[in-house]
Amino acid sequence: MPDRAAVSAWLLELQERLTEALERADGGARFRRDAWQRPEGGGGATRVLKDGTLFEQAGINFSRIRGASMPPSASAERKALAGAPFEAMGVSLVLHPRNPFVPTTHMNVRLFIAEPAGGEIAWWFGGGFDLTPYYPEEEDARHWHRVARSACEGCPPGTYELYKDWCDRYFYLPHRGETRGIGGLFFDDLNEWGFDACFAFMRRVGAAFVAGYLPIAERRRNTAFGERERQFQLYRRGRYAEFNLIHDRGTLFGLQSGGRTESILMSLPPLARWEYGWKPEPGSPEERLSRDFLHPRDWLAGSAP
Repeated sequence: MPDRAAVSAWLLELQERLTEALERADGGARFRRDAWQRPEGGGGATRVLKDGTLFEQAGINFSRIRGASMPPSASAERKALAGAPFEAMGVSLVLHPRNPFVPTTHMNVRLFIAEPAGGEIAWWFGGGFDLTPYYPEEEDARHWHRVARSACEGCPPGTYELYKDWCDRYFYLPHRGETRGIGGLFFDDLNEWGFDACFAFMRRVGAAFVAGYLPIAERRRNTAFGERERQFQLYRRGRYAEFNLIHDRGTLFGLQSGGRTESILMSLPPLARWEYGWKPEPGSPEERLSRDFLHPRDWLAGSAP
């Protein structure tokens, strides 16, 4: 049986640690804190930082909700659990930096429990983290994936490769023929290692995020940029919004389960733009991003494990 109280307590602790680390990194703004309740059961705590020195907008959500019937987005791959009462808890984070040379990033960790009438309780962990750069930096991509691989140490062989590939396939915009960014880790339906080992892995993923992201942010936050780079950042943010609104199962689950809309959609960028038929200049950094960074790639080829 999953220890719900232990997971919930760790998630709240993770939200607090992330809040402190990101406020220190920003050095200017602080998170606004909103607690909310869900009429059907449960609630959460949303924290949003706006107009900081590093982050144009950042959000960290904690939620723990209960429901009488699993939403379609949660039972699509689990037909036997359709209509079952459920409980879901997790922390999700999205950071939209001010400087176009600092990537956008997303992290999520969660536990889902379904309790079908007359059946055995089903539970699974899910989550991961991914990186969405606007300008191509190989050093950053290699660092990000080294940290992702280190989070998988102690797991069965091939875990990093499995969840890296899953991330590449999940964060993909089929109508654009490109990935959302350079990926990272994505896992779902995780219960085969037993509760203790699965929970330990989720904790490593949550702890690894800051070690993966903040060194990149510090390295790029003072890079000079102009209107060209800002406009390209806003253009690429449009692709980020497209994925979240069209393809992201977490967004669909939140809306279908009657979650707090403001908290669910805090993942969207504060500003974005679209431009008909835009093409990057040949040989430009913008072209290199599309050509070399928005397709699945082995970022650690030749790198020692």
